[in-house]
Amino acid sequence: MAKSNDSRPPAASSTEVGKFLDKVARTPVRTDPGRRGRLIFALDATASREPTWDTACQLQGRMFAETGSLGGLLIQLCFYRGFREFRAGAWCEDAGALQREMTAVRCLGGQTQIGRVLDHALAEAREQKVQALVFIGDAMEEDADALCHKAGQLGILNLPMFVFQEGGDPGVRSVFQQLARLSGGAWAPFDSSSAAQLRKLLSAVAIFAAGGRKALQDYSKKAGEEVLLLTQQLK
Repeated sequence: MAKSNDSRPPAASSTEVGKFLDKVARTPVRTDPGRRGRLIFALDATASREPTWDTACQLQGRMFAETGSLGGLLIQLCFYRGFREFRAGAWCEDAGALQREMTAVRCLGGQTQIGRVLDHALAEAREQKVQALVFIGDAMEEDADALCHKAGQLGILNLPMFVFQEGGDPGVRSVFQQLARLSGGAWAPFDSSSAAQLRKLLSAVAIFAAGGRKALQDYSKKAGEEVLLLTQQLK
């Protein structure tokens, strides 16, 4: 059983960011251009996440802002907290609605429920295509093999999971990285001190969900020298 600790997370290095963007580019390209991309934004809202909840609220707005020219993006907020509480909101098409939804949430102590996040994502994807699942969390208190099995099912449905880990627990990192790999997604550290990099990463995932690989490559050309240099690694 993997749990978070109080150790400070490592800053996202250029190599890590580059690998993350490379993984985004390698995920399957959206093949239904007549529809808006759909992205599930799932968060651990247990008590340990309270200090950085505001950071997550601020970062999600960027995902909408960068996808307007691609026909927009639908985002669904999911979170778990307290005693077996799991909620999935409506699909939102503007940053304001999602912002209001997120700011109304208060973190409560409880066990992780990542399995319920994955079950929900699988159910949504079986009903209608979902391009990406973003998960932000700092702990894992469930059966790792069961979670990995569900992540593999996400991979079969071409639903990549992009995992942002807060905290530096190596056991949590190992499981989170496996979930990302089995789903066809990617892992990156979540550190409020590197918010600028996180905005770029979340924007990259959102742009991919809205417009596919070509849209991501076009974004890299205007996003600044740092992202441009990193995305030159893309194949």
